[in-house]
Amino acid sequence: IFNMLYNPWSAIIQLIGSLTILVLVDWRLMVGGLLLLPAVWVTHRTWIRRVRPLYKDIRSRRQQIDASTTETFGGIRIVRTFARDKSETGRFTRNTHLLARQQLMVWWSTRIIEVIWDVLIPLASTGLLLYGGWQILQGDLTLGDLMMFLVYLTMLLAPIATIAASAMSFQNNLAGLDRVLDLLEEAKETSIEPATHRFNKQKTRGAVTFDNVSFCYPGTEREVLHDVSFSAPAGQTIALVGRSGAGKTTLCNLVARFYSPTGGKITVDGVDISETDLAAYRRLLGIVEQDVFLFDGTVRENISYGRRDASEQECIDAAVAAAAHEFISELPSGYDTLIGERGVKLSGGQRQRLAIARAILADPKLLILDEATSNLDSESERLIQNSMTQLLAGRTAFVIAHRLSTIMHADLILVLEDGRIIESGTHDELVAQEGVYQRMVLLQTEGYTDNMVDRVS
Repeated sequence: IFNMLYNPWSAIIQLIGSLTILVLVDWRLMVGGLLLLPAVWVTHRTWIRRVRPLYKDIRSRRQQIDASTTETFGGIRIVRTFARDKSETGRFTRNTHLLARQQLMVWWSTRIIEVIWDVLIPLASTGLLLYGGWQILQGDLTLGDLMMFLVYLTMLLAPIATIAASAMSFQNNLAGLDRVLDLLEEAKETSIEPATHRFNKQKTRGAVTFDNVSFCYPGTEREVLHDVSFSAPAGQTIALVGRSGAGKTTLCNLVARFYSPTGGKITVDGVDISETDLAAYRRLLGIVEQDVFLFDGTVRENISYGRRDASEQECIDAAVAAAAHEFISELPSGYDTLIGERGVKLSGGQRQRLAIARAILADPKLLILDEATSNLDSESERLIQNSMTQLLAGRTAFVIAHRLSTIMHADLILVLEDGRIIESGTHDELVAQEGVYQRMVLLQTEGYTDNMVDRVS
């Protein structure tokens, strides 16, 4: 970077000094030297317009190849299952071949300018030397003046060549700068207005209220949530049920402030969360999702991700509460076992229990469980039921579940359909209403009964 910035400026200073001395020696020779400047302008104005977009295309292509390769290796099981090895290899080969051709085109473009200058500079020097020799024969110039002029002419041409070479490297870096500026123009997660409130975890109770909340995703006009209103007193469990696409996960995303409502407001302890400090608010949260994400590290590092200062015993207690301690103890290095990228060395149920242990250790005030027990077998689910009760105690929890047996004891059940709350109440109240929730319970009960009959038969 230092050379890229230093060389052009030193060349410009050297160029100005050389021109000044050449004027003092013979202004006509100086004019001849200046004839090279239009050539610099024409060649660079012509080629820079072509080279800079090519550099941008190369960077975009490389990003596309990296993303595609990462995606392929992440889904290697699917690739092998559908025998798409050759197809993915062919796609990678085609993309890298195109990238190589783009890089070759840029290389030739830069070499053309270098060739032009390798021809122009000797021609200019020859022309000025002939003119200076003719001036000596005419008696208008001495041999010493000509030699001095040629020395300074060399000092004039060298910085011009440096500026020409620097211009090409500048285009490569400016293409990178364009991509950085595009990233900086992306919308921020929250507004830049200063927060008017900062939550204190110890003092926060966790009472959540939705007041006529509506939401549509950026770039769309279809509302995913319509005028949703309800109150969740501190420490209560709110269960969200409904068909896929009803808006359950979107509602939880609004609670987590991954998005902001397009209408209405969400308050915690009476404070509009859109006016609070985001980092402080997120420290109140704990999330366990169906698609568990674990980091490439040890078991202990993943459990303590929400509390880096947690002791080893606290990590073990959280794992015991999540029914994960037993299988962790059987791993080669126990809590120091490396689990691989996204926990690839663990089963789905083991990954989910680690995520639950991570949430238990974080001790959140607001808890979001999105199908948190969906990947657990019946035995594992039974083992952590008491732990889940312990996890939910004293916390405001939002639980998304398709297995209604897991939410029967929720303080409030909200039935969503097309982004609206169509039923709300406890399990017993909703079953007595003979509405959508009752039909869902009957469908699952009948399905379970039919399966049992089939097994007996």
